[in-house]
Amino acid sequence: MTDASSGHLTEEQAAALTRQIEGYLRAQRDREQARAEAEAFCTRLPWLTSAQAEDVARHYAEQRLELTRQTLRHTVRHAGELRREYEARYAELRHRLITRHVVAASTVVACATGVSAALCLLMR
Repeated sequence: MTDASSGHLTEEQAAALTRQIEGYLRAQRDREQARAEAEAFCTRLPWLTSAQAEDVARHYAEQRLELTRQTLRHTVRHAGELRREYEARYAELRHRLITRHVVAASTVVACATGVSAALCLLMR
Protein backbone atom coordinates (compact mmCIF):
# COMPACT_ATOMS: atom_id res chain seq x y z
CA MET A 1 0.00 0.00 0.00
CA THR A 2 2.91 2.34 -0.45
CA ASP A 3 4.32 4.35 -3.29
CA ALA A 4 7.23 2.25 -4.55
CA SER A 5 9.55 5.23 -5.09
CA SER A 6 9.15 6.92 -1.69
CA GLY A 7 7.77 4.22 0.60
CA HIS A 8 4.87 6.52 1.59
CA LEU A 9 1.15 6.09 1.15
CA THR A 10 -0.31 7.78 -1.88
CA GLU A 11 -3.12 10.25 -1.32
CA GLU A 12 -5.71 7.74 -2.56
CA GLN A 13 -4.31 5.00 -0.33
CA ALA A 14 -4.32 7.30 2.69
CA ALA A 15 -7.93 8.29 1.98
CA ALA A 16 -8.96 4.62 1.64
CA LEU A 17 -7.17 3.73 4.87
CA THR A 18 -8.84 6.64 6.65
CA ARG A 19 -12.26 5.45 5.44
CA GLN A 20 -11.52 1.93 6.68
CA ILE A 21 -10.46 3.21 10.10
CA GLU A 22 -13.52 5.46 10.34
CA GLY A 23 -15.75 2.52 9.41
CA TYR A 24 -14.13 0.32 12.04
CA LEU A 25 -14.49 3.00 14.71
CA ARG A 26 -18.14 3.56 13.75
CA ALA A 27 -18.83 -0.16 13.97
CA GLN A 28 -17.19 -0.31 17.40
CA ARG A 29 -19.21 2.67 18.57
CA ASP A 30 -22.42 1.09 17.28
CA ARG A 31 -21.61 -2.18 19.08
CA GLU A 32 -20.92 -0.36 22.33
CA GLN A 33 -24.09 1.70 21.97
CA ALA A 34 -26.20 -1.39 21.21
CA ARG A 35 -24.74 -3.19 24.20
CA ALA A 36 -25.39 -0.18 26.47
CA GLU A 37 -29.00 0.03 25.23
CA ALA A 38 -29.43 -3.70 25.82
CA GLU A 39 -28.11 -3.44 29.35
CA ALA A 40 -30.37 -0.45 30.06
CA PHE A 41 -33.32 -2.44 28.73
CA CYS A 42 -32.47 -5.40 30.97
CA THR A 43 -32.24 -3.22 34.07
CA ARG A 44 -35.95 -2.48 33.57
CA LEU A 45 -36.63 -6.21 33.84
CA PRO A 46 -35.44 -6.97 37.38
CA TRP A 47 -37.10 -10.40 37.49
CA LEU A 48 -34.66 -11.83 34.90
CA THR A 49 -31.88 -14.03 36.14
CA SER A 50 -28.31 -13.05 35.21
CA ALA A 51 -28.21 -15.67 32.45
CA GLN A 52 -31.59 -14.56 31.09
CA ALA A 53 -30.55 -10.90 31.20
CA GLU A 54 -27.35 -11.71 29.28
CA ASP A 55 -29.34 -13.67 26.71
CA VAL A 56 -31.89 -10.89 26.29
CA ALA A 57 -29.10 -8.29 26.08
CA ARG A 58 -27.29 -10.35 23.43
CA HIS A 59 -30.44 -10.73 21.32
CA TYR A 60 -31.32 -7.06 21.71
CA ALA A 61 -27.82 -5.97 20.68
CA GLU A 62 -27.82 -8.33 17.67
CA GLN A 63 -31.20 -7.05 16.54
CA ARG A 64 -30.12 -3.44 17.01
CA LEU A 65 -26.92 -4.01 15.01
CA GLU A 66 -28.86 -5.72 12.21
CA LEU A 67 -31.20 -2.72 12.05
CA THR A 68 -28.15 -0.44 11.80
CA ARG A 69 -26.72 -2.59 8.96
CA GLN A 70 -30.03 -2.47 7.08
CA THR A 71 -30.21 1.29 7.50
CA LEU A 72 -26.66 1.72 6.21
CA ARG A 73 -27.32 -0.56 3.22
CA HIS A 74 -30.43 1.44 2.37
CA THR A 75 -28.52 4.71 2.70
CA VAL A 76 -25.71 3.47 0.45
CA ARG A 77 -28.19 2.18 -2.14
CA HIS A 78 -30.12 5.47 -2.07
CA ALA A 79 -26.89 7.48 -2.37
CA GLY A 80 -25.96 5.41 -5.44
CA GLU A 81 -29.36 6.07 -6.99
CA LEU A 82 -29.06 9.79 -6.34
CA ARG A 83 -25.56 9.83 -7.77
CA ARG A 84 -26.73 8.16 -10.98
CA GLU A 85 -29.64 10.60 -11.24
CA TYR A 86 -27.41 13.64 -10.71
CA GLU A 87 -24.79 12.35 -13.14
CA ALA A 88 -27.45 11.77 -15.80
CA ARG A 89 -28.89 15.25 -15.22
CA TYR A 90 -25.41 16.80 -15.34
CA ALA A 91 -24.63 15.00 -18.61
CA GLU A 92 -27.92 16.21 -20.09
CA LEU A 93 -27.32 19.82 -19.01
CA ARG A 94 -23.73 19.70 -20.25
CA HIS A 95 -24.88 18.37 -23.63
CA ARG A 96 -27.50 21.13 -23.92
CA LEU A 97 -24.97 23.80 -22.96
CA ILE A 98 -22.40 22.57 -25.49
CA THR A 99 -25.10 22.40 -28.17
CA ARG A 100 -26.12 25.99 -27.46
CA HIS A 101 -22.51 27.16 -27.58
CA VAL A 102 -21.95 25.40 -30.91
CA VAL A 103 -25.12 26.96 -32.33
CA ALA A 104 -24.11 30.39 -31.04
CA ALA A 105 -20.57 30.04 -32.41
CA SER A 106 -21.91 28.85 -35.77
CA THR A 107 -24.30 31.80 -35.89
CA VAL A 108 -21.47 34.23 -35.15
CA VAL A 109 -19.28 32.66 -37.85
CA ALA A 110 -22.16 32.70 -40.36
CA CYS A 111 -22.93 36.34 -39.58
CA ALA A 112 -19.26 37.30 -39.81
CA THR A 113 -18.99 35.48 -43.14
CA GLY A 114 -22.12 37.23 -44.42
CA VAL A 115 -20.91 40.65 -43.31
CA SER A 116 -17.48 39.96 -44.83
CA ALA A 117 -19.07 38.87 -48.13
CA ALA A 118 -21.33 41.93 -48.15
CA LEU A 119 -18.38 44.23 -47.52
CA CYS A 120 -16.39 42.56 -50.27
CA LEU A 121 -19.27 43.07 -52.71
CA LEU A 122 -19.71 46.69 -51.67
CA MET A 123 -15.98 47.37 -52.00
CA ARG A 124 -15.89 46.24 -55.65
